[in-house]
Amino acid sequence: MNIAQLLESQAQKYQDRPALIFKNHPVSFSQLRDNSYKLTDSFIKLGVKKGDKIAIYLPNCPEYIYSYLAIWSIGATAVPLDFMLTEAELASCIGHSETKILITKSKPNLSLAELKKKCNSLKEIVLIREKKKEFLSFDDLLAGGSDKIQKNDILDKGLACIFYTSGTTGKPKGVLCNYRQIGAPDKAMAHAVGLNDRDIALCGALPFSHLGGLVFINCMVFLGSQVILMDRFIPLEFLKNLQDHKVTCFWLVPSMYYAILQLKEFETYDLSNLKWVVSFGAPSSPDQLRRFHKFCPKADLINGWGMTETQGPAVVLPKGSNKVESIGKPVPWIDAKIFDAEDKELPAGEIGELVVRSWVVTEGYYKDPDTTAETTRNSWFHTGDLGRIDAEGFLYIVGRMREMIKVAGEIVFEPEVESAIHKHPEVAEVGVIGVQDKIRGEVPKAYVVLKAGSKLDENGLRYFCREHLAHFKIPHYFEFRSSLPKNNAGKVDKESLRKESVSK
Repeated sequence: MNIAQLLESQAQKYQDRPALIFKNHPVSFSQLRDNSYKLTDSFIKLGVKKGDKIAIYLPNCPEYIYSYLAIWSIGATAVPLDFMLTEAELASCIGHSETKILITKSKPNLSLAELKKKCNSLKEIVLIREKKKEFLSFDDLLAGGSDKIQKNDILDKGLACIFYTSGTTGKPKGVLCNYRQIGAPDKAMAHAVGLNDRDIALCGALPFSHLGGLVFINCMVFLGSQVILMDRFIPLEFLKNLQDHKVTCFWLVPSMYYAILQLKEFETYDLSNLKWVVSFGAPSSPDQLRRFHKFCPKADLINGWGMTETQGPAVVLPKGSNKVESIGKPVPWIDAKIFDAEDKELPAGEIGELVVRSWVVTEGYYKDPDTTAETTRNSWFHTGDLGRIDAEGFLYIVGRMREMIKVAGEIVFEPEVESAIHKHPEVAEVGVIGVQDKIRGEVPKAYVVLKAGSKLDENGLRYFCREHLAHFKIPHYFEFRSSLPKNNAGKVDKESLRKESVSK
């Protein structure tokens, strides 16, 4: 996959048409190419070559995009790191990946000088939008680089990215992505939803350090779609951007839909330009998504599933389908099955682990042969997601294997309980986990955020649950809160809730 050649082709095709709009400042396809080429040239002058690791530790911004594209134009390896990582976590990932250059910005409680001392592989730190004598300036690299670069032949099997997933403390877990695979997300989006160069996509929530965020860049470069970029998720600002930029599509995790639905202004915004909206990244509440859809009835409401290890969308609900409870069907180049604990395929309707295989599936984890062997067996990648498949071939996710609670021998899936509680009109958000119980072994506990002004109490919610859940699935404990912890991808951080429940 020759990114430099692709940038040249897209710049000639679209020229001054905006590829990106960030805080009302447009960046044309020609500028995207020129800035990426200039940064590429400066990296080469610094001695960067194929296979070298360059880490990006930034919030979403245009510099993040230029960095990705420059790294790939050389055939080097991008190491995108979550901007929420602590200094210790950051050092762990840099050390594990053997990063040579770090692109970042100043941040409270982060000593870049100390970080450089801790990381033997780290030769240079590049700061965006500021200058310090001990570090390189991103602006200077752009100013000093040539926008004429020699195109490199880059092997499909070359390492394009190392994505660090959850669990960055302790033993890092770096998902490998090669140069052929970085072309997978746009292929899936074009097939599943027809995304093309007439689309305007709003990236208002998903960080570029996560694959869900990178898909926006990927589709912009490969398909010529325009991206409206926000540096962080602010629900009201998100709605304003949908209306003001006549956005045609976006993808979010379910918790972000719920946040938008809580806004009293939600029903006043014009969402008529939306062609489709996608829910990825976590089990969703069909009722909440249908409510969102009432205000953009011309748009297809699409559920889907994918993970970092599958390089983005792998299963997508076909356009026009009303099975919002389902994540859909695999794209044509992906095989998906449901296996039991002995790695045998289960018949339709039975719950087991979702397994997949395809050229898009990661070759493994960086410097971690044990985890690689554990997750990939007989060519099938074991996702850790529990699901089922119906007679028509539609897949359903019931939760992570970790999200299965055994209540006195009965199996309860946390997302199923969450979906039932979400049906209550006064519930804004909910997270359910299993907690220890002396009699039953485990029981469900629900952490609930109510809508403003609600007077719903535990008795009322428990009574409501009796109408929607079997008795053993009803949470044994309810805890009402003003908010729930989130990770940087916007999902409810249930690991934090589990750790908290154990410490009590």
